[in-house]
Amino acid sequence: MRGAIRAILAVTGVAALALAVLYFTKPAGSLPLPTALGYDPGSQEIHVKHGIAALVAGLVCLVLSWDMGPPLQR
Repeated sequence: MRGAIRAILAVTGVAALALAVLYFTKPAGSLPLPTALGYDPGSQEIHVKHGIAALVAGLVCLVLSWDMGPPLQR
């Protein structure tokens, strides 16, 4: 069970870090999934707060995954 939770946290962390990169590099008018990620047609503004939140969430997930240690041996 710990191994599954650890894997889920790691995958979620990597996905959140990728999303943070997307927020920092793409303007609001170029984001994919318009209704989910803060798409604003024609906007050239970068979502800095969204990027920071995604970065922190990704780092927290990765740290929690790493802190759980190796899966228990039976």
